[in-house]
Amino acid sequence: MAAPTAYSLIATDLDGTLLRADDTLSDRSLAALARVAAAGARHLVVTGRPAPRVRPLLDDLGSSGLAVCGQGAQVYDARTDRLLWSVTLDRELAETALGKIEAEVGQVYAAVDQDGVDGLTLIEPGYLMPHPTLPAVRVGRRDDLWSAPISKVLLRHPDLSDDELASTARSVVGSLATVTMSGPGTVELQPCGITKATGLALAADHLGVGSERAIAFGDMPNDIPMFDWAAHGVAMANAHPELKAVADEVTLSNEDDGVAVVLEGLFPNAAF
Repeated sequence: MAAPTAYSLIATDLDGTLLRADDTLSDRSLAALARVAAAGARHLVVTGRPAPRVRPLLDDLGSSGLAVCGQGAQVYDARTDRLLWSVTLDRELAETALGKIEAEVGQVYAAVDQDGVDGLTLIEPGYLMPHPTLPAVRVGRRDDLWSAPISKVLLRHPDLSDDELASTARSVVGSLATVTMSGPGTVELQPCGITKATGLALAADHLGVGSERAIAFGDMPNDIPMFDWAAHGVAMANAHPELKAVADEVTLSNEDDGVAVVLEGLFPNAAF
């Protein structure tokens, strides 16, 4: 059955967008995504979370399809529990980038997401997880972060704002890595040139859907490349000003089911 709107691919961020602050999905959001599925359109999660941290949420969504994880560095197939595509951040480059950042702003606290469907999130002493519900393993020293291939580095500074830390990081890191800001307390280093749009384009191609049929939802500057790629970008009411500035539309906040509100308008007559 063809979707009754111009959009056959619905790409949503998770934190601050589809999820509420307590990491749960509202009944209204689940019902709206059921409308999408009944209409023959596809929902694609596009998130900064690594694949192992996304798998339980896909179960909640009843999804056995693809998900774009790790800020676009991973395309995960939930049905087979494997990565169809992944790219890692060179650990020597990551260390060099951290050194350049600390030379400018003083000590930062770091964490890493390991590559793979069973990769761990490792945090060094002093690092506080922005999402305390997400599992992490504390290591004894920074060198322990580099024990296995990684998809990204997460940074926090004891005094600087996220905007200040991200701006400084971009000014000194250069081509060593891509710097993104994906949520409160979450500045990240990922492989150079990799963004959410990278993984989204690969997943969409796998599904046989072009960007002209895609609508994207997000709340942070790391969603800007996804908005650039999709035909229509919807920012949440709680979104960062940088994302609102490039959005085609602003909906209600994640706490007020902003994604569901838009989807209900796009798919008003879908039976499920």
